[in-house]
Amino acid sequence: TVVADAFFSKETFITPMCENDFHVISRFRNDVILYYPTLEQKTGKRGHPKWFDGRIDFANLDLTRCKEYEVNKGKLYGLRVYAKALKRYVSLAIWYPMDGRTDKWQLYFSTDDSMDGREVLDYYRTRFQLEFCFRDGKQHAGITNCQSTDFRKLDFHFNASLAAVNLAKAACKRLGIAYSISSCKSFIHNAYMLERFICVFGISPDPQVIDKLFKELILFTARAA
Repeated sequence: TVVADAFFSKETFITPMCENDFHVISRFRNDVILYYPTLEQKTGKRGHPKWFDGRIDFANLDLTRCKEYEVNKGKLYGLRVYAKALKRYVSLAIWYPMDGRTDKWQLYFSTDDSMDGREVLDYYRTRFQLEFCFRDGKQHAGITNCQSTDFRKLDFHFNASLAAVNLAKAACKRLGIAYSISSCKSFIHNAYMLERFICVFGISPDPQVIDKLFKELILFTARAA
């Protein structure tokens, strides 16, 4: 399964991927042309029954054809539709925002038309977590600071930067604080400075006192965050 953003929701990308045994999950533009599959049954008469029952109007969605799912901050509906641009049936997940918001609906789809709407949305949202990794790497882990032109050195630098972000996430989870790489950096810096003070001044306190100091430092950092 390949998960990609709306730029890749084109027939020239989707068809070759499906021909090579991949399924693609992506997002449509809001003005995409989609059709309800027909509910008409074969009558035995000459001619094929109509293929579709009409274009989908997302401002007036036919809820009798959809399955509703419970989600936060909005409503989610799933159904199987025909995508004119992709020339195939897809599983569609339609997310409507909460009342009072001015933004429009969002359309997520999977070329695996056996998937339900909840799965399609969960897959797409999981992909978006990659964006946060690169954001934190740029802002706090120096992923763009390497000036080398050697591919091996660049590879090591990128891996080290993203590994630092992952270690910060693991540290926040272990310490029981909400994930914020900024507050995690502050906590580690403060802990390091406290350890340096104790070492430079030649203090040998009781280990229980040290544990207490670090716990108080963790709580202070968590409250500040």
